[in-house]
Amino acid sequence: MQIEISPNVFVQRLDGRQTYDYRRIKVSFGADYGCCFVELGETRVMAQVSCELVAPKESRPNEGILFFNIELSPMASPAFEAGRQSELSVKLNRQLERCLRNSKCIDTESLCVVSGEKVWQIRVDVHLLNHDGNLMDAASIAAITALSHFRRPDVSSVGEEITVFSPEERDPIPLCIYHMPISVSFSFFQQGTYLLVDPCEREERVMDGLLMIAMNKHREICSIQSSGGIMLLKEQVMRCSKIASVKVSEINELISKALENDKRARKAGERCGYAASLPRGRITALKMDETLVDMTTVMDTAKEIIQEAAVPSEPSSAKHTRAASPVVPAPGVGQVGLGLENSWGLEEDVDEEDEGKGEEEPQMEEQHHERKPRRGVDVVEISDSEEEEVVILHP
Repeated sequence: MQIEISPNVFVQRLDGRQTYDYRRIKVSFGADYGCCFVELGETRVMAQVSCELVAPKESRPNEGILFFNIELSPMASPAFEAGRQSELSVKLNRQLERCLRNSKCIDTESLCVVSGEKVWQIRVDVHLLNHDGNLMDAASIAAITALSHFRRPDVSSVGEEITVFSPEERDPIPLCIYHMPISVSFSFFQQGTYLLVDPCEREERVMDGLLMIAMNKHREICSIQSSGGIMLLKEQVMRCSKIASVKVSEINELISKALENDKRARKAGERCGYAASLPRGRITALKMDETLVDMTTVMDTAKEIIQEAAVPSEPSSAKHTRAASPVVPAPGVGQVGLGLENSWGLEEDVDEEDEGKGEEEPQMEEQHHERKPRRGVDVVEISDSEEEEVVILHP
């Protein structure tokens, strides 16, 4: 598929997308409020929002605190190191703060409990689960969606006493969000000749520059940042801002639908969070096809086998008449147990002298559970003592 970027210029992307196309975006929520999962193609990001009561800043005693933290673990990519803050994580953290905190999208004054003493500190932890490019867009979508989904506990202050109510006592309170800024990334190739939206990891390796524009659905630019050392013209920046306004409106509509569906599911008592992402009836582990096993004739078949085993297979004129056994041994298999005959080596132990004694004497001997040793055969007795093994040989 060839896409026209400018007159007489054609380009083809690896995944077949057009120039201004985003990858598939999926937004889901966890079991608790404030937990959000965002899938942007193969890029997966999780955002978790938490809160606690802390002392406010001296410069702003009537405002709450909004804190962001991005974790890049080796689970997402081998290029990331565990427990070490890289240059990429610092850059993403600063860009996320410009996009959400500096844009004043959240009313921080509503987070004040007691002026100058106690305020709410909202912490947003963004964890990268899989890296396939365009981390900033996925992180911004996950962070603002998690903030919109979060509910803080209700509090009351009487004098110097502050009471925090549990969700069972009072319903949690959502945050006051004015607008939802979303970051849109543009990658440039050959000094701005080619422009692509939502670059994947392979495209980021070979791009010359990157432009990130954070905008809300009211077409207000919250932040803009360029990296890579590329010089852009005014027309290029205006063109990117128009494209970003369209993409931000689409993403805002997607987030609103996801929040509405989750609210309706929780209110109706349906499956929500991680349980809702599991397909019903799709667990095939240890599952057997019912047509392969027919349990209707099991009892009849078992009775037939027992009846056939109870009937002696040897004629009455045989030399040895053995007791009936409910289990038919396979060739070369002996049976040992109560009511069963030990058939190991019976044919080998029969002497030529015993053959002339008639048929009655072998039948009498077989009724005993213990057989006496024959003369002239060495008997080995092994002691049951655990201290030492004693072997006694009788001639």
